[in-house]
Amino acid sequence: MPEAPTIDGANTTWLLVSTALVLLMTPGLALFYGGLNRAKGVLNMMMMSFSAIGLISILWWFYGFSVAFGTDVNGFWGDPGAYLGTKTFLAETDLWGATAENPSGIGVPLYVFMAFQMVFAVITVALISGAIADRAKFAGWLLFAFGWATLVYFPVAHWVWGGGIIGGDIHALDFAGGTAVHINAGAAALAVVLVLGKRLGWPREGMKPHNIPLVALGAGLLWFGWFGFNAGSELTVDSVAGLAFINTQLATAAAVLGWIAVEWVKTRKPTMVGASSGAIAGLVAITPACGFIAPWAAVLLGIVAGAVCALAVSLKYKLGYDDSLDVVGVHFVGGWIGSLWLGLFATNSVNAAITDVVGASDGLFYGGGATQLGRQALAGLIVTVWSFGVAWVLAFVIEKTIGFRVKGEAEVEGIDIAEHAESSYDLSPAGGGTGSAFAMAGIGTPGGGTTSGAKPEAEPAEPVSEKVAG
Repeated sequence: MPEAPTIDGANTTWLLVSTALVLLMTPGLALFYGGLNRAKGVLNMMMMSFSAIGLISILWWFYGFSVAFGTDVNGFWGDPGAYLGTKTFLAETDLWGATAENPSGIGVPLYVFMAFQMVFAVITVALISGAIADRAKFAGWLLFAFGWATLVYFPVAHWVWGGGIIGGDIHALDFAGGTAVHINAGAAALAVVLVLGKRLGWPREGMKPHNIPLVALGAGLLWFGWFGFNAGSELTVDSVAGLAFINTQLATAAAVLGWIAVEWVKTRKPTMVGASSGAIAGLVAITPACGFIAPWAAVLLGIVAGAVCALAVSLKYKLGYDDSLDVVGVHFVGGWIGSLWLGLFATNSVNAAITDVVGASDGLFYGGGATQLGRQALAGLIVTVWSFGVAWVLAFVIEKTIGFRVKGEAEVEGIDIAEHAESSYDLSPAGGGTGSAFAMAGIGTPGGGTTSGAKPEAEPAEPVSEKVAG
């Protein structure tokens, strides 16, 4: 007879720690995005990340977890009532993965797994916000986040990890979120950017990061938290968790070198913003692959992702879309690189679950042929089309109803003041005039935007890049 349900202390502790690490990533993202932004929009940028924590956490508890991980209904969503927020799961049998044959599952309480997946949902939504810096109404953002999480992220999580069409039928691999998180968010970011249009003055005016140490701090917190994101996705304390951990570090380190190498070749001036962005590109790319490839392949992946993403951020100038903080160039492109890498380098020799659990195949360079590469490409394409399409419709409807983009005056004077009645920096002298704080924060100054109807003194022949690689 099966043994009585038992909580595994090690697995539960590790998943609780990983959950806290992943939650820390969203404030880290707020700092990273905030530093990359202009001074007059820092608080709005950070508010979009912090509001995602509040909104998506509640939606996930109430019905999102059920849609993503409830019993599969039709390959597209789980039973919405399976884990509805009105229910309570505290019985000794409420362990994640429990079956009649194995009543302990992985020995982790259901609420611990729910919380771990909750913080994934939070940061996926928050990632989108970087593309629309300086020009989105906060109310419009909240409505978009609600709709996109409900119609896109929750179902896509089911497709990839909950037994849906991507993981269960196509047998594509995604260890920790290359498809479900980064391709998903990147496609949505591109759609919303196309609906909202360009920032006033872009690309003529320089819209460079206002606080590079803040960028580095945010990148460091993201790097730290990402170990919970990737190694925690194994859900148990075993050798695969260790593999995911070391691969995360190696790929990220290599991507830093890959990005700054591109900067060095292009300008002879490697930058801190470039190194920070390279780290994020490496973290993105290794996310789907960290538990399925050997360490040497992780190093190679990092170098490729760092270099390609450094070049990809310039696409917005060539194609004319204003992706403010390079969500498309880093997350969408990096997610695709990492996902396709599995079709080349995934191997059962490091993780037997590739075949035994997912039903996938070895990559091309491990004798599996092009089968898995095709599966990875199909999975990425499905998520790209669905996420882009739904995001575009949502953004368009919001813009035509309550309005998604702020008025031009608010954009010029500063979205922080217009939307939140706050400014990020108050540097005015004691007893001084009221204007100097805004001037020093870049609000209403030539560097922070031009007044309505004003023309720049001279337009450069080429657009001014926010990043050297652009």
